[in-house]
Amino acid sequence: MTTLDQRTIERLIDDALKEDLGSGDQTSAATLGEKTRLHLVMATREDIIVAGLDIAAQVFKRLAPYAHIQCLSEDGARVARGGQLMKLEGPARALLSAERTALNIVQMLSGIATETGRFVDAIAGSGATLLDTRKTIPGLRALSKYATRMGGATNHRMRLDDGVLIKDNHIAVAGSVAMALKLAQEAGLKDIEVECDTLEQVAQALAAGADKILLDNMSIEELKQAVEMSGGRIPLEASGGVNLKTIGAIAKTGVDFISVGHITQSAGAVDIGLDIIEPQ
Repeated sequence: MTTLDQRTIERLIDDALKEDLGSGDQTSAATLGEKTRLHLVMATREDIIVAGLDIAAQVFKRLAPYAHIQCLSEDGARVARGGQLMKLEGPARALLSAERTALNIVQMLSGIATETGRFVDAIAGSGATLLDTRKTIPGLRALSKYATRMGGATNHRMRLDDGVLIKDNHIAVAGSVAMALKLAQEAGLKDIEVECDTLEQVAQALAAGADKILLDNMSIEELKQAVEMSGGRIPLEASGGVNLKTIGAIAKTGVDFISVGHITQSAGAVDIGLDIIEPQ
């Protein structure tokens, strides 16, 4: 499981505010009085799974440390369209200067969590587990994988030192599935997963003592045959071109895991807004 520590969050906020503020918010400084205060509400304009809300609150606190901020939801919660996520009261200049950065974070992470939730729902009851991948925006992997977890996925391989996966190019250079496995085993590596493109490679991986097999871009019929060949001896992971139309059928083949790059690589931001409200 990927841990999102406070140091990672603070580094993100540092970089994001530096990127967005530059030398300062000229518009807010010119149009808003120094003592002007605002009451604001953050609300979702579509059904979402929330992720990044506390980080967004920290962004506001960075520029408006004495603002009153009340989170009305929590990460991992499903919130319907129109639901309120946060209320804020504080200095207008600081809150509006932080607005875009805070919204970018919660919109992006909630987008990943929401899309992940759709895939999780599509395989509910099948026994298969949804995995994320390393297909993330460089520098934002910890955040992306945190968001998939909020959506119900299981984190898989944070880094290259976080697991062993012999892929097609490793096999090509080594000469065969068996040789690639032999070299990895001789190097003292454990829990070795092998990517297989064909049922012939699946048979080779099973015979050579693979600990897991990744079934890459296989048809439904091929996945069923691979499950039968394995006989439950080792975990099987399906991957490659998985989408919401196909994942249900893939899950029903009996594979243990399904990895989906789309949830971190292609999920869109959700529509969340920050509006001025009258004080109650």
